[in-house]
Amino acid sequence: MLKLLGAALIIVAGTMAGWMKARQYANRPSQIRSLMQALKRLETEITYSFTPLPDALRRIAHQNKDPLRSLLMTAAEGMNDAMGLTAQESLHRALDQHWRHTAMKASERDVLHQLAYTLGTSDRRDQLSHMESAIRQLEAEEAEARDDQARYEKMFRSLGLLTSALIVILIY
Repeated sequence: MLKLLGAALIIVAGTMAGWMKARQYANRPSQIRSLMQALKRLETEITYSFTPLPDALRRIAHQNKDPLRSLLMTAAEGMNDAMGLTAQESLHRALDQHWRHTAMKASERDVLHQLAYTLGTSDRRDQLSHMESAIRQLEAEEAEARDDQARYEKMFRSLGLLTSALIVILIY
């Protein structure tokens, strides 16, 4: 009876691990899409509303779900008078704190990291061109993420169950 319970726990744990890994592959394209939409909204705020960067980031953060909401709010809070960080420092700090909670990979982080160097430091036209470039790079990453999702999502779901079943067979 105890062996049966142990085997069931191993199978459940392995299956859940596979499903969690598969969920990362499923969440990555949608998170990249949300990030692109947030950057497009930021373009609009900079171009038409002339909204200060911290206020624009706060407004955009409220329109998104976590983990992107937390990332943008932390970046906006870092630029307030009490913290006194530059846009670059604030965004880098937010990336360091919240990136591990996303399903996105280092390539998307690098795009935001590079974008942070120009936010708030150059004229409006230059910032917009850098944001457009970042959006184009993210579109390419999204296409790659969709390919990875199609290729690996189902495989990891099955692999979790099969690996745990193999462990149970080898143990007993």
